[in-house]
This record gives sequence, structure tokens and C-alpha cells, in this order.
Amino acid sequence: MATKKTAKKKAVELIALQCTECKRKNYTTKKNRRNNQEKFEFKKYCPFDRKHTIHKETKIK
Repeated sequence: MATKKTAKKKAVELIALQCTECKRKNYTTKKNRRNNQEKFEFKKYCPFDRKHTIHKETKIK
């Protein structure tokens, strides 16, 4: 008899970082949802704007 496997939501998820100026998703990273409930915000280099801009967390589709 086969058993069903239930889908569990994992604590560590992949997220995308989106540039606030050009609105493109340039980076991906991992986030532990148990330890960090708030959204990430980093100042990273945007290759499309060719300067450092603020990148905010978004979901990966």
C-alpha cells in the first residue's frame, strides 16, 4: 500500500531581490522564515543602472 507524502512548508526559502529603480529582479538568495519575518532590503549593484541601488525582497515565480 502506497503512502501519500504531504507537502510541508520549509523554513528556508529562495527569494528574489528586485531593484527599486529599474524594477528588475537581479539577485536570488535564501531566507530562513523562522528567524527573519521582515522583508530583506540590501544595497547592491544593479548592472542595468550601472550603480548601487536598494534591492528589496520579492517572490520567485
